[in-house]
Amino acid sequence: MKSVIYARVSSVGDRQNTSRQIRDLEKYANDNSLEIEKTFEEHISGAKKKRPVLTECLNYCFENNVDTLLISELSRLGRNVDDVLANVQLCKEHHLNVFFQKEQLSIFNADGKEHPFLTIFIAVLGTCAEMERENIKFRLNSGKEKYIAEGGKVGRKEGYRKPDEKLQEEYAGVIKLLRKGYPVRMIAKNEGVGISTVMRIKKKFNI
Repeated sequence: MKSVIYARVSSVGDRQNTSRQIRDLEKYANDNSLEIEKTFEEHISGAKKKRPVLTECLNYCFENNVDTLLISELSRLGRNVDDVLANVQLCKEHHLNVFFQKEQLSIFNADGKEHPFLTIFIAVLGTCAEMERENIKFRLNSGKEKYIAEGGKVGRKEGYRKPDEKLQEEYAGVIKLLRKGYPVRMIAKNEGVGISTVMRIKKKFNI
């Protein structure tokens, strides 16, 4: 059976690295007679809306009829519970099984039926992770408010507009999925952006 590995850590400078994740997933694949076709590595904060390598990985799996996507843990599949659930649903629609090694769960069981407790498990773990991120955001916003209160200025300069090249780079994933004909709502969820943003990009580049 064909499989793909996706590994992610928070940042390039993080003391974590993807090698441990890949090594453990390669062992799992070997023990379960799975043939690894490709490995995707991403270094990006868990709070970032866009995960371009994850998008590339999912598209590769869908387009090449990969049987199983191997991921170290649930949190790697999205920045919050909504993202994880949306990506799980997307994988279901494309008949792509996903195995989460830490949780020892997969979307489909060996008999091909959906795992009965996966959605509940994702919701519980995802909510806990989201609460922690909200706590971090609260502390950051508190520092920002203090900075503004002391006369600091934030935001873009008046009249600033992003050049087309910058938009194409920033929304490369959105543009790619639009050109493939994916629905706007699905692209927004997959890329972690608003529907209005997808529509704006669609109109901007006449896709």
